[in-house]
Amino acid sequence: MGLIILAGWLAFPAAFIVASWAPYVLVHHRTAWFAFGLVVLLAGSLLRRYCFRTLGRFFTGNVQVQAGQSVIQHGPYRLVRHPSYTGGLLMYLGTGIALTNWLSALILFGVGAAVYAYRVHIEERALAEALGHPYRDYMQRTKRFIPFVL
Repeated sequence: MGLIILAGWLAFPAAFIVASWAPYVLVHHRTAWFAFGLVVLLAGSLLRRYCFRTLGRFFTGNVQVQAGQSVIQHGPYRLVRHPSYTGGLLMYLGTGIALTNWLSALILFGVGAAVYAYRVHIEERALAEALGHPYRDYMQRTKRFIPFVL
């Protein structure tokens, strides 16, 4: 787990270091790419905040199931199981695009996807074990990150 977290932390400095590497810079419409990246970053941030508010006291930074917790199936959770992580991935991607460098975007999104995939694996196992059949049913009805797709 520590290696996965370390990779997530190192992705940002790496993306900023390679941002000026000429072969990967988005030369045409650079201002538009920057603005688009900021919009994607902001959309991801707003989605994450909405998820935090929806989960309320059940939101934690660590993977844990609290006493009295049930399957949250309203707000963004009615469409996907991990909308907060979808927001996080949008934030990673938006930052990379705002750097106007495809390699930066690839590094941030790729590492972010790996980190969240690992966390989802751990989290879903814990939730299925603690919440049982209701969570397993929820898993059958919803996708992880993108409604009806993934």
